[in-house]
Amino acid sequence: MTRQSAIGLLALTILLLSCGTETTEPDEVFPAVPAHFPPVPFPPDNPITPAKAELGRHLFYDGRLSSSGTVPCAGCHRPEASFSDAPFHVSQGVGGLQGQRNAPTLINVGYRKLLFWDGRAGSLEDQAMAAFLNPTEMNADTVAVAALLRSAEYRDRWRSAFGDTAVSMRRAMQAIATFERTIVAGNSRYDRFVRGDTAVLSAQERQGLRLFFSDRTMCASCHGGHDLTNDQFHSIGLFHHYFDAGRYTVTGQPQDEGTFKTPTLRNIAETAPYMATGDSEKGPVETLEAVVQHYNDGGTTFHNKDRRVKKLGLSDAEQAALVAFLKTLTDSSVLRDPRFARP
Repeated sequence: MTRQSAIGLLALTILLLSCGTETTEPDEVFPAVPAHFPPVPFPPDNPITPAKAELGRHLFYDGRLSSSGTVPCAGCHRPEASFSDAPFHVSQGVGGLQGQRNAPTLINVGYRKLLFWDGRAGSLEDQAMAAFLNPTEMNADTVAVAALLRSAEYRDRWRSAFGDTAVSMRRAMQAIATFERTIVAGNSRYDRFVRGDTAVLSAQERQGLRLFFSDRTMCASCHGGHDLTNDQFHSIGLFHHYFDAGRYTVTGQPQDEGTFKTPTLRNIAETAPYMATGDSEKGPVETLEAVVQHYNDGGTTFHNKDRRVKKLGLSDAEQAALVAFLKTLTDSSVLRDPRFARP
């Protein structure tokens, strides 16, 4: 076996081991997912159907769900920015009001176990409702939204999705969450490498892959599995003191102070700035080079900093190789897919 083949087999094994989580599957697998992905899970009370996803797509892009009539879900999760709020450090809602953090990508969000950087939402339905009602995000007028959903514009789509015309805000959020679960990306050059096309990566990119999955960097211990995240919360030493305490604001547990959800690395090259607010004690984190440099330096001193964040001693060439590998995680096809585009 060649070294390239061995690397490909190792990466494939890592991905396949991540596929053993229990999921609820529809009778017909929808949405379609790559062979090395598990089915997209969904709550028992909100099965995924094409009609519900299509209703959700229309709602996702409809600014009339906000009190100003101008801020849709897509306002902070724009398809051209890989369904993130890049390049903004902090997201804006109705009236230009600023939130606390930036909006992460929705690519493969159906696999997330907890939502928001602090994990305060346990489902996509709850996350959508929180943004829908938040006074600094969409600040929805539920009476006006209900009238919109009862109108002729939405009536047939609603009936197709739910089988009747009984309107509720919960159902509206279920439709939006269903659409978001269909935004699946798994055809990056890295994925093609995993599937056996070892020639698709350059020598530098393969070096970066080896470093990424090595015990030396331990990148994959947090960014492993088919979606390159462990869905857990860590402090990576961005600050000596966190004014935004992250997960601690939800749990009140001292060990959660300064910890934030590990994001997926899919399409990471398209979603700068990085970290929850795009910033660190040393300044903005606006490039992948700055991200790698942060980890190579070992971050700042903080009592809750993850033990794996320590000086790595990577050379300039090794850091460049890691950046090159991270860029192979981009699946541009999802950005052009008409199924996810504005109606």
